[in-house]
Amino acid sequence: MSISTAPSRFNSKLTSQCQNCSLSALCLPIALADEDINRLDQIIERKRPLKKGEILFHQGQAFDSVFAVRTGTLKTFNITASGEEQITGFYCPSELVGLSGIDNNNYPITAKALETTTVCEIPFSHLENLTSQIPSLKHQLFRVMSRKISDDQQMMVLLGKKNADEKVASFLLNLSNRFKKRGYSATSFRLAMSRGEVGNYLGLAVETVSRVMTRFQKNELIEVDGKEISIINLSEMQKLVGIADDCARIADI
Repeated sequence: MSISTAPSRFNSKLTSQCQNCSLSALCLPIALADEDINRLDQIIERKRPLKKGEILFHQGQAFDSVFAVRTGTLKTFNITASGEEQITGFYCPSELVGLSGIDNNNYPITAKALETTTVCEIPFSHLENLTSQIPSLKHQLFRVMSRKISDDQQMMVLLGKKNADEKVASFLLNLSNRFKKRGYSATSFRLAMSRGEVGNYLGLAVETVSRVMTRFQKNELIEVDGKEISIINLSEMQKLVGIADDCARIADI
């Protein structure tokens, strides 16, 4: 089965170039030969930038693609039977979103931009075909999916066994670890999500998140300036969590 050459729904000038992307070592192209990266390039399209609040895909929409975040931040959520929004994850650059749509051929969640965000769209039928031709790409896709399962399991532990301070500390340390992997500061970063969204994700009231943040500032663990967060005592924050590796594994935040 050959890769379709049908015109893309996106402008061909926006075609992504994995080989020149600074995130390639964290995304699907890792360990691929140059020739294989070029083949992957042929099926990837970069969507126009999403503005804050714009939807990438809706819950219940037919599944056809997975997306790699290039810049910005996405949140995913579903709407419960009572009509409430339940946040299921936050996605940073190089992370893949939409994999959960493979099972039933529709997206069980909605993905929304928390700030101006760009993504690479990877049509799944083309990706499936290409992985059958490139074993290293298949292996990398399996690694991504395995990590997602592991992260979900770690998230269940976080929500079920930790108190409010430990949950918020784990959340901040997880973001710290993810920014560090991308070459950014591990101790100073901006939260794209609101306190309410953090609370929704962690199963805490927004007032609880605010109180914990205030307590962390008083204890000189962090400094907060609006959405800007600085971790000023990383070792004490890790001790608070108990096992520093916990937060490094919750990669779906």
